[in-house]
Amino acid sequence: MSLVSPARPPSASPPPQPVAIPDEPVIVAQRHPWRWLSVAAVLVLVAQLVHGLVTNPGWDWPTFAGYFFERSVIHALLVTLELTFAAALLGFLIGVILAPMRLSGNRVLRTVSWTYIWIFRSVPLIVQLLFWANLGYLYETLQFGVPFGPGLAEVPTINLIGSLGAALLGLTLHEAAYAAEIVRAGIISVDQRQLEAAAALGIPRLRQFRRILLPQAMRAILPSAANSLVNLLKSTSVVYVLAIGELFYQVQVVYGRNGRVVPLLMVATVWYVVLTAVLSFFQHYVERYFARGATR
Repeated sequence: MSLVSPARPPSASPPPQPVAIPDEPVIVAQRHPWRWLSVAAVLVLVAQLVHGLVTNPGWDWPTFAGYFFERSVIHALLVTLELTFAAALLGFLIGVILAPMRLSGNRVLRTVSWTYIWIFRSVPLIVQLLFWANLGYLYETLQFGVPFGPGLAEVPTINLIGSLGAALLGLTLHEAAYAAEIVRAGIISVDQRQLEAAAALGIPRLRQFRRILLPQAMRAILPSAANSLVNLLKSTSVVYVLAIGELFYQVQVVYGRNGRVVPLLMVATVWYVVLTAVLSFFQHYVERYFARGATR
């Protein structure tokens, strides 16, 4: 006979222990007394500035209001806008040509582009304007014909380049040097391997530029280009040396007659601020358009 031990009943599992629920943590906001003191100090300074602008009779706000929309000032404002956008358009067209030349594998093209950018960024704008205005002193006539050979036609330089032409020429060539570097920075910001992959897939070069290079490069070009455009808008005030009736020159003429220097300077200042705000508004939406598909 074999002895079989009786089966033991399975031991009962211990009863579950109640889980202790921790008390909810008390969130205490961190106090920033120095931050509030700095905010109060800034508000006091802003209030003092506004109070001084309103109560100081030296600002002469009635004169400012009387000349802000004056006909000669508005006409000068239009001249400023014409110079700004014409020089920006022509300058960036030249810059778009100079930038690939700077990136070219041809040493001659690269050297010519680098030399142009170096010279026109080194010489102050006012010196360039005076140089182009006095171009007739160096060359009385401009000839068109065979290089180093006989001329087929000639034009007096003084009739070809007036004050307005000298201003536009100086602003354009000055802007082109900066535009070339802006465009070059946008081009080199795009990963070269993307173009190599596109070429390996057989995508034509024009489509590579239009669909791959340009949309990405514009994200890097636009902020700097808009900054350059705003700087060009303010640089038009330098052409007063050529006696061109732009905004700053016209303001000088007016306060030269009535002696109200400060309110007339404020007229020019506020117009420059307004135009810069409008350009910044358009910059925001253009940048948002080209930022489609970006991570940010």
